[in-house]
Amino acid sequence: MRTDLIERLLRGLYSTVLYLLVPLTVYHLIWRGFRQPSYFQRWNERYARYGGSPHDSTLWLHAVSVGEVNAAVPLVNALRRGRPDLHLLVTTITPTGSERVRALWGHDVEHVYLPYDLPGAVARFLRHYRPRAALIMETELWPNLLFGCRDHGVPTFILNARLSERSLRGYRVLAPLVARALRTVDTVAAQSMADAMRFVQLGARSAQVVDVGNLKYDVMVPEGLEDFAATCRAHCGRRPVWIAASTHEDEEAAVISIHRRLRERYPDLLLLWAPRHPERFRVVADHSRASGWQVSTRSRAQWPSAGDAVFVIDTLGELLHFYACADVAFVGGSLQDVGGHNLLEPAAAGTAIVTGPHLHNFAEISRQLDEAGALRIGTDPIGVGGALEELLGDPAMRRQMTAAGQMLVESGRGALAQTLVLLGPALAPKQPDAV
Repeated sequence: MRTDLIERLLRGLYSTVLYLLVPLTVYHLIWRGFRQPSYFQRWNERYARYGGSPHDSTLWLHAVSVGEVNAAVPLVNALRRGRPDLHLLVTTITPTGSERVRALWGHDVEHVYLPYDLPGAVARFLRHYRPRAALIMETELWPNLLFGCRDHGVPTFILNARLSERSLRGYRVLAPLVARALRTVDTVAAQSMADAMRFVQLGARSAQVVDVGNLKYDVMVPEGLEDFAATCRAHCGRRPVWIAASTHEDEEAAVISIHRRLRERYPDLLLLWAPRHPERFRVVADHSRASGWQVSTRSRAQWPSAGDAVFVIDTLGELLHFYACADVAFVGGSLQDVGGHNLLEPAAAGTAIVTGPHLHNFAEISRQLDEAGALRIGTDPIGVGGALEELLGDPAMRRQMTAAGQMLVESGRGALAQTLVLLGPALAPKQPDAV
């Protein structure tokens, strides 16, 4: 009784604060909408107001944005193959995540935004979709959502679960509540033993947590990748190419500075530039033109031309393809304190990799790639530029790094198979009632 009382008290305080902050959610949507108009749309989903009838046998997977959606691709595809009878619902929080879901699966899966973590909204969401299981990707620990799944009898799994030291410290503000919410989860399938231990530190029971490896290692290299790269190379000509991928706003000046420096040694060098957020597509193209370079974009020109100095990849879902077109990849979110982005995609595509020092979201993967000799880490923009310059001039070193990276990706596969085994009992076809 005492535990129940404490839970009710903590949930009540947490929910009261969230309801008081509802006006800020409206302000946030408006503010983001001026930068990305998609935020002005589908507000009903943000507050769990739906039309139509719910589906039976819904299997629900939540992936907050593009990175989590990409990590879920092998799992979703395996579920679609193995259980075509299930109605798949994929939720995201960001419009870019939504666009990625549609690009990958069209209308073969249902998609809505996950509602805010308000008790009423969570209850309406669960009543409408009646999921037979909840599969939550990586680090989405919303207390009311987890408690709501328990209260509605929905088995819950946190898959490809990761928890950095920084995130662990951040959650400690709500540690008593988050710990109780975590204990409602059936299984936490962690990316690594270090992540598993941090989930236990946060409050999960040891018996709930298992280290299955990282689903990102199960990345599938797209069919026709070599043909795509050959076509790109034919358009841009025989010259050195580097890619700046998933860059953030505060890294853009560094990318331009690095490219200017590199072109002093390699005057015909081409930069393929894929900003992390769509609202930066036009901005980086304008900044590149202002630097005096010829610029084209994927949406307008389709392919880079021989005269381009910068080619902006202003589309979603093609990054892995363009990694294969580059000699060296710089993966962003690592020169500013974001924590890095997926390093396994360029490794799988066969591209040498350079990053900045901020890698706390990919600490284990970056460590493994570094130890395998498949990664260069620069301590600052000058260090990143130096590593890129060295690798552009050393094809043998690039070949060594790409071979090591591809070998590491291949040896790391297996999390998908283990995850499907864990999910087996919750997804088993329901037996008809005995007569």
